[in-house]
Amino acid sequence: MSRRIEIELTSKREDGTWTWRAAGALQPKGVVADSVVPAGIAVKDVVRAEVESDLDGTRVLSITAPKQKAARTGLLEILPSEKPFEAVTQQLRKKGARDGDKRRGPRRDGDKPRGERRDGDKPRGERREGAEGRGDRPRRPFFETPPELPQRPKPKRIKPRRVNVDAVLAELPEAQRTIAEKVLMGGVPAVRAAVEEQNKKAVAEGREKVPADGLVQIAEQLLPRLRVAEWRDRALSAETIIEEIDLRDLRSIVVSADQLVAIDEATRGLVAKMKQALVVRQETEIRNWLEDIATATKVGRVVRALRLSSQPPKAGVPFPPALAVELIDATVAGMTVDAPSERWITLLEAAAFSPVHGKVLPPAVPTVISEDLLKTVTRLGPLMPQLAALFGVMVDPKARAPRPLQQPRGDKNPKKRAADVNKSADAKAPRGPKPTAAPKPDSSSQADAAPTSVATESPVADAPVAEVPVVETPTVEIPAAETSVSETEPAETPAADSAE
Repeated sequence: MSRRIEIELTSKREDGTWTWRAAGALQPKGVVADSVVPAGIAVKDVVRAEVESDLDGTRVLSITAPKQKAARTGLLEILPSEKPFEAVTQQLRKKGARDGDKRRGPRRDGDKPRGERRDGDKPRGERREGAEGRGDRPRRPFFETPPELPQRPKPKRIKPRRVNVDAVLAELPEAQRTIAEKVLMGGVPAVRAAVEEQNKKAVAEGREKVPADGLVQIAEQLLPRLRVAEWRDRALSAETIIEEIDLRDLRSIVVSADQLVAIDEATRGLVAKMKQALVVRQETEIRNWLEDIATATKVGRVVRALRLSSQPPKAGVPFPPALAVELIDATVAGMTVDAPSERWITLLEAAAFSPVHGKVLPPAVPTVISEDLLKTVTRLGPLMPQLAALFGVMVDPKARAPRPLQQPRGDKNPKKRAADVNKSADAKAPRGPKPTAAPKPDSSSQADAAPTSVATESPVADAPVAEVPVVETPTVEIPAAETSVSETEPAETPAADSAE
């Protein structure tokens, strides 16, 4: 059966025959007689041929001459104009008093001319006043956004260098460096675990066990020296940013200094310097903390002031009574009867964990009490019993103090409403009954038994400390002289005022 393909004439022989091949390919190929090739065809031309294939190969039966492009006819010729070119100009009307509606003539319905009013029509001013008077829907209360406050620079975290640690490792023999690295990673227990793992592999492969006592003894000898070198690296890194270092890092350095063994005079001098720097930094942070609370209260950032008050730089810092009175008055002023429930929820969530939580008492409940507001008052009742009594909510005397609501992990919207967060907290499964305490072990076996602890509450989801600090409930009343903040160590970085 024949078929049509495109072939390329590659050459012309002396005997008059032509060689060909498939266009753009090496196969098929062959020879065609000159009588089959149309006139006017040259070498390298691509033509359409009718071929037939069998066991002997592919033969060209006929070749069709390529179509010639027809000349385009019937085109219109554009002749240039002989008139001179004149640019387009425009003239704008001068601004002035309008002459009114100059449209003349009666309307299509035959009424009075345009621009005239009917006798019964009211002036435009009266109609506008009537339109505003329609409807019984009350206006929403106007809330002016307080001005933004400048944020203090974020404290810097230390990045320890390995100057002293590398110097100690360089002095050790090659066989002890691996043990020293394990000690730096997890202490002596890490060395024991590594030896046990190695011995398990040795038993499985039929080899002898490694004696663990000698390796553990070497680790115990290297531990004090490595701990001192590691502490010096952290202290030297903190010394370079001592004016801007985070208090958490500085406290950790000072506390770990008391656990060092066999330190030299240079290390003792560095320890004294770190302790003095901690005192200075705490005084500076406390002063800035009180200034930020006072400034936020004056400009109307009440929620930010309440959250800052629950995060003192140092546990047990006395809260000034004068500042406590200002903070209470500003909080109560925001809890008006016409304020929306979302505003009440935001203020209550911030005030419940501040040192003034026991003194916040608005004069009346809001006009509209939503279900979310009642849930918030019930949850915060153990911290604010005076507010629960105002709403008529009964508080269980044995109820545990709640913790601050945390943003769900992976939430891309940090400015989530407190009501939505409260719904997510209510959706969690209730806690089970408190398990009974385990019987007290015998005095003879108490030394050998490993200490165990029973979890009495559901674990809190891991969250960045700088964003949502988890603090204990402040239970200190406001005396006449001073107010004390919670004894629990809070996070040092202030929380963002997302609700305002």
